[in-house]
Amino acid sequence: MNIHPTAVVGPGAQLADGVRVGPYCTIGDHVMIGKNTILISHVVIEGHTRIGEGNTIYPFVSIGSPPQDIGYRGEETYVIIGQDNLIREFTTINRATTKQERRTVVGSENYLMAYSHIAHDCVLGNKIIMGNAATLGGHVQVGDCAIFGGMVAVHQFVRIGSHAFLGGKAGIDRDVPPFMIAAGERAKLYGVNQKGLTRLGWMPEKIAALKKAYRILWRKNRSFHEGVNEVRAEIASFPELEVLLSFLVKSKRGILR
Repeated sequence: MNIHPTAVVGPGAQLADGVRVGPYCTIGDHVMIGKNTILISHVVIEGHTRIGEGNTIYPFVSIGSPPQDIGYRGEETYVIIGQDNLIREFTTINRATTKQERRTVVGSENYLMAYSHIAHDCVLGNKIIMGNAATLGGHVQVGDCAIFGGMVAVHQFVRIGSHAFLGGKAGIDRDVPPFMIAAGERAKLYGVNQKGLTRLGWMPEKIAALKKAYRILWRKNRSFHEGVNEVRAEIASFPELEVLLSFLVKSKRGILR
């Protein structure tokens, strides 16, 4: 370990081999940090926070601070962060409330740009990109490889599907399905994230099938239940299509149109 003399590390903190703690960092008693994670400077990590290996955390990041929830009374709740994340300046990740699983979770290989905010009880997957000042309300769920433009604001309890693309300054008040583009001050859908999926090497046939499903589900004046049935009748099943349809069926907050 390499701990700068100006850093304050609680006696109960557990830091693995290769951890580097830069100037003026503060690490609380209940924090655990995995191998080769770097805290560049002025980072504050508190509460029952678990951080995996190989993360790089930039100046003025706050992780594990109490949730911004008026019902929180200091209960033991957690932040769990995976490995190989890049967390840029002034990002805030709050610990959970007692209202769900008592955990705020960030997966692995995510890029959280400056001023990102991850509120209490959020659950993020892997390889997510959050642009500058992207903000998640409490209890938001984000699937793998989702991309947030700058200053996106997501309402509490909303779900963002895997490989979704959210345009800058979008206000997201309902669920965004997997593989779709959402944009606008009051966001709405703009079709399949074709460019993003093509860059990932998806076969054109799969993208065409998702576009057909989009037309059936959103371009026809019908209920989602009817649309899902028509998609199943007209398009041969494949895993990504099932991910999309399952996401729609499980929605509680409603789907962007």
